[in-house]
Amino acid sequence: MSDLSLTILAETANDAQAIERLHERTFGPGRFVLSAYRIREHVDHLLDLSFTARIGTLLVGSVRQLPVVVGETKALLLGPLTVEPPFRSRGVGRALLERALHDAKAKGHRLVLLVGDEAYYSRAGFKTVPQGRATMPGPVDYSRLLVAELVDGAFNGVSGAIRPDWASAK
Repeated sequence: MSDLSLTILAETANDAQAIERLHERTFGPGRFVLSAYRIREHVDHLLDLSFTARIGTLLVGSVRQLPVVVGETKALLLGPLTVEPPFRSRGVGRALLERALHDAKAKGHRLVLLVGDEAYYSRAGFKTVPQGRATMPGPVDYSRLLVAELVDGAFNGVSGAIRPDWASAK
């Protein structure tokens, strides 16, 4: 990010419309049939663990996290993480990801899951969920279901369906 002055800030309610437009441009209408979106339909993301990336006043990226459970274990579901195409490969996504994981750990969260590209997310400590350990509603490519332990050993013995954390649902 040496050539850009990037600011990472906690998402606010006022960011919702701009972020939705960013999701429309980068993911298109097909995003609503994905498993992660099925979970997002039922529980709101956490504003204090969701972030925007801006260059000046221009929104160039966003990441959200929402509360889920895997079986009976509390976790976060990260995503979507998106960056405006002209600003990709400049460290924006990495900065958003690092901030999201750092703040989640600082607030006592132990596990973060996502559906994504292991080659990209492994740099931040994500690993493929062992086959059969977790399930999601709807279609999902389980080779892309990843987990990061924010506390060593936090995923040991965890298994089951990934679903909204109803205790946190609004």
